[in-house]
Amino acid sequence: MLNFELTAEQKALQQMVRKFAEQEVALWADEIDRQERFPIESWRRAGELGLLGITAPEQYGGSALGVVEMGLVAEELSRICVSTSATILHQACLVVDNLARNASTELKEKYLPGLCSGKLIGCLAMTEPGSGSDLLSMGLSAEKHGSEYVLNGTKTFITNGPLANVAAVYVRTDPENRRGGISLLVVDYPSAGFSKGRQFEKMGWRGSPTGELVFSDCRVPASHLVGQENQGIDVLLSGLNSERVVMGASAAGLAQGAMDVSLRYARERRQFGRPIIHFQLIQEKLANMAIEIEAARLLVYKAASLCDNGLPADASMVSAACKVYSSEVAMRVTTQAVQILGGYGYIKDFPVERFMRDAKLFEIGGGTSEIQRRIIARELLGEESS
Repeated sequence: MLNFELTAEQKALQQMVRKFAEQEVALWADEIDRQERFPIESWRRAGELGLLGITAPEQYGGSALGVVEMGLVAEELSRICVSTSATILHQACLVVDNLARNASTELKEKYLPGLCSGKLIGCLAMTEPGSGSDLLSMGLSAEKHGSEYVLNGTKTFITNGPLANVAAVYVRTDPENRRGGISLLVVDYPSAGFSKGRQFEKMGWRGSPTGELVFSDCRVPASHLVGQENQGIDVLLSGLNSERVVMGASAAGLAQGAMDVSLRYARERRQFGRPIIHFQLIQEKLANMAIEIEAARLLVYKAASLCDNGLPADASMVSAACKVYSSEVAMRVTTQAVQILGGYGYIKDFPVERFMRDAKLFEIGGGTSEIQRRIIARELLGEESS
C-alpha cells in the first residue's frame, strides 16, 4: 500500500515553518516587495531555525534532513512570500547542499558553519550574458597559474549575488572541451578582481536580490576547487533534480497561498445579496485550483522521495515534470485568484497581485518550461543528456 502520509518529524517541521511564515515572514512580505530589499529579518531567523542548512550534516550546523523536508520548507514559505523562500532555499539547496555533497573537508569546515547559520550569504553562479538554457556554452574562463586559478568573465541573473560574500562559480577550465571542461570554484567576496555589477529591478521576486558578478583577473586558490577539475558538469547535474523539486514545491506553495486568499475573500465578499462563494462559477474556479494544486504537490513529493531514496535516474523525468507542471499551475491559479478578487485583486491591498507577478519566474528560472519538456521528451525517447 502506498503511503502518502508525512512522518511525525516531517509534520513537526511543516508546522514549525508554517508558524514562522505566518507570524514572522508575513510581517515583511509586502515591505520587501515594495522596497525591493533583502529579507534580513527572516534570514536571521531562518538560520536560527536550521533552515539554511536543512540538508547539511549536523557537525557543520546543518539539520541533516532530506529533499522531502527541503520541499516542505519551500512550500510553506512560498505560501506567504516567494521572495523570502527564494533567498533561503537558494542558500540551502544550491549553495549549502551543493558544498555538503561535493566539497572537500577543508572547504566544508571553512564555509558550511557560516552558511548554515546565515552569517555568510552565498550564491551559485551559472548563467552568463550569452548562456542561459545552454549552460555548456558558458565562457567565464579560469586559467591555472601555479596554485591559483585566474578568472575572467561575467555571470548574470545571480540570486543573492548583490549581497553574497561567498560565490560558488562555474567556470571553464578547458576551452577545448565542451562537456568536460567545466569546473566549480568557491570565491570569496571581497577579493581582488571580483566586483558586483548592476542589481536588476524585477517584476516579481522583488525581495530576492538578483545581479551580476564580474571577474577581472581574479585569483582564486586552487584549493577552492569543488570536486575534480574539468568535472564540474557532474557536480552541476547532481543537483538539478533537487533544485527542480524546490522550484516545484515553491510554485505549489505560491498557488496554495493564492487559493487561501481567494477562498477567504469569496466567503466574505457579498454581491447580489449573498457571499460570492455561493456562485457556481466562483466554486468552479476554486475547485479547479484545488485539483491542480493537489496534483502538483503529489508530483513534487514523488520526485523528492525518489531523490532521497537514491534514484536519480527515476527522479530526472519526475522532477522535470513537477517543476514544469507546478510552475504552470502557479500561473493559472494566481491569474484566477486575481479574477476572483476583481478590482481588489489588481491593487496592492491584497497579496494576489504580488503572487501573480511572482508566479511568472517559475516558468523561466531553474530551467524554462521548454527545457523541462525537452528533458521529459529525451527521457521518453531514451536519449542521452547533451
